[in-house]
Amino acid sequence: MTHINEMGWNFDKSYTRLPEAFYEKAEPATVHSPELVIFNKSLAETLGLNSDLLQTKEGVEVFAGNQVPENAAPIAQAYAGHQFGHFTMLGDGRAVLFGEQITPSGERFDIQLKGSGRTPFSRRGDGRATLGPMLREYIISEAMHALGIPTNRSLAVVTTGETVIRETPLPGAVLTRVAASHLRVGTFEYALRLNDVEKLQALADYAIERHFPEMEQNGKRYLTLFEEVVKRQAELIANWQLVGFIHGVMNTDNMTISGETIDYGPCAFMDEYNPATVFSSIDVQGRYAYQNQPAIGQWNLARFAESLVPLLHEKPDQAVELAQDILGTYEKWYHHHWLTGMRKKLGIQNEEERDEKLVEDLLGIMKEHRADYTNTFRALTLDKPEDTAMAGTAEFKQWYAQWQKRLERQEILKTSAYQLMKEVNPSIIPRNHRVEEALEAAVDKGDYSVMEKLLDVLSDPYAYSSDQEEFTKLPEPSTFPYRTYCGT
Repeated sequence: MTHINEMGWNFDKSYTRLPEAFYEKAEPATVHSPELVIFNKSLAETLGLNSDLLQTKEGVEVFAGNQVPENAAPIAQAYAGHQFGHFTMLGDGRAVLFGEQITPSGERFDIQLKGSGRTPFSRRGDGRATLGPMLREYIISEAMHALGIPTNRSLAVVTTGETVIRETPLPGAVLTRVAASHLRVGTFEYALRLNDVEKLQALADYAIERHFPEMEQNGKRYLTLFEEVVKRQAELIANWQLVGFIHGVMNTDNMTISGETIDYGPCAFMDEYNPATVFSSIDVQGRYAYQNQPAIGQWNLARFAESLVPLLHEKPDQAVELAQDILGTYEKWYHHHWLTGMRKKLGIQNEEERDEKLVEDLLGIMKEHRADYTNTFRALTLDKPEDTAMAGTAEFKQWYAQWQKRLERQEILKTSAYQLMKEVNPSIIPRNHRVEEALEAAVDKGDYSVMEKLLDVLSDPYAYSSDQEEFTKLPEPSTFPYRTYCGT
């Protein structure tokens, strides 16, 4: 029989060295008959794990929560959050953190089981997860990683052999999630409510040590922490906008200090370009619509700033002023990353003052003609303007001519410009109908081949390969808007 320690688990438990107010011990619930249905071999090897042993019965027992590796210390993390603008005390209600896997290169990653049963923070919830949402998180998080966008990742999904009751009985599952950490804006909001500056400072020091170890040890280190988080979030959300990703639930408990995308609940990628696009069934007011994501990012960072005020200056008024000055740089950083990214999407390597108008004009034409976001940039990358929804219209012909002249006003050849575009414009994204197709086959029929094929083509979204052609096709027209659900 395989010994659990031979699998390569190498845990540290640095989070448990914080004050106990930040977590509760929480053993994962055992399940009857776990079965491994999807496994991330390349990620396992990066983490220093033995991928062959992890796929044995003993390895699956770990992914299910039936066995706990040596040196792991299962806990549920405490945090708070502004959910749709309203403050709530929260915590991991259906997730257990084993600890941090230390890789052969010395990197540190949280290993968390999601859907592993009740914790002290579950309130009235059952702590379980269903198969569909766990597979969705696996697909989207791995697609985001392949797109080059900072994200938590998915190591494995196991079915539990048990039924979970939602609106209907559904198959239960557990996802193993890998993240730089699970420190959130909401973690700091929780710390502030403890009314204990020493605990807040301990959390801030931990965040600095974990994610910004090069930071100077001076009197401005907490201001620098805030500044660095502002920069990371601005870049992250610009990256979302550039690929048409809609998170769907940008509550402060879903925004990380590390700058990674986390919590793939009602998320989706935009097909038709419409800035007001909302997919989440619970976002009835459109708070987290595509066009609102940049501003919500700044709003969330304002909540982070409020949490840090006791550390920024001994005088609260001056602390607030210092925080506001840094928060005010968010728009600059966001705009820089967005415009730089948009220039690249159009093959533009240098800078001209009217570049932003060129971008905005294109987006306006796309909106008017209900053009597909990804396929429009794909067609431009392949120099096939006739394949866009705007082809033949006077305004697009005029725009295209202006764009071609713009490409001529730079030192690189047009062929090099188109190659630059290939590096930043994905040929494919996890289109909603393809994701649903994969989930339906897996959940309803036990057929994971559809998902495996989708994951394969999504693993290299900039390849522009022939086997991706089928996955660039748009869904059939529907009178019903696409809706996503959080899965809880």
